[in-house]
Order: sequence, then C-alpha cells, then structure tokens
Amino acid sequence: MVKLIMGLKGSGKTKQLVDLVKDAVNEGNGDVVCIEKERKLTYDIPYQARLIEAGAYDIGSYEFLKGLICGIHSGNYDITHVFIDNFYKLVKDRSEESLADFIRWLDFFSEKENVQFVISISADSDNMPEIVKSHII
Repeated sequence: MVKLIMGLKGSGKTKQLVDLVKDAVNEGNGDVVCIEKERKLTYDIPYQARLIEAGAYDIGSYEFLKGLICGIHSGNYDITHVFIDNFYKLVKDRSEESLADFIRWLDFFSEKENVQFVISISADSDNMPEIVKSHII
C-alpha cells in the first residue's frame, strides 16, 4: 500500500507523517523506517523507528532512491512501514510523469514485499496524474 500526503508548504504534512510513524510503531507488527533529507525528526519520532538521514547519500534520482529502498529492505525483511518526508528534497526531477512512474514501481514493490509506504510531498495535487491522486490521503 502506498499513501501520499500532499500539500503546499506549511500545510501540516510532516506532523501528519510523524503521527502515522507513531501509530506504526505502536502497532508493533514489524520494523518501521523513516527516510528524510536531514535529521529534523530525531526528537519527533519514537526511537523504535529507524531514522535514515538520506542527505548523506546525495540521492538525486529516482533510480538511486529505488536502489536505496531495495537495499534497506534486503538488509531487513522485517520492515513493515517506510515513511519518506519531504520527497522533493530527495529527488531533483519534479515532473509529474517521473513521480507517476515511481508510484507505479512503489505499488508493485509494496505489494510484492508487503511493505506499506507513506510519502509526504510538497506540491499542488491538482496538477498530478490520476495514479498519483488515487494515493493521496
């Protein structure tokens, strides 16, 4: 399952993501991972969630991010939830088509590996393709 939290800057996306991280940790069914550009959420999310400072890896492209996700999962098959904050701070390509392709790939990966994804994106949802809009919560 892939869920998107989408809205303009200052609309409360990160707070909503943090609340979902806390809920996932409290469920206790598996491991929780939170990926962000910088370590701004260090004191906001529970210590049981694995916080990954992705800025140290200079991701930039969707292919790199796919590789990072696959690598994280291959190192720990107990991961049940992956949260990504400020998505467009990680990837440079902000085209709707590239995002739609990534969401399609993530849908496939999520279903195959039984991992839930929640991503916060600072963008206006009105201009997004239908595949993207269908995942917005």
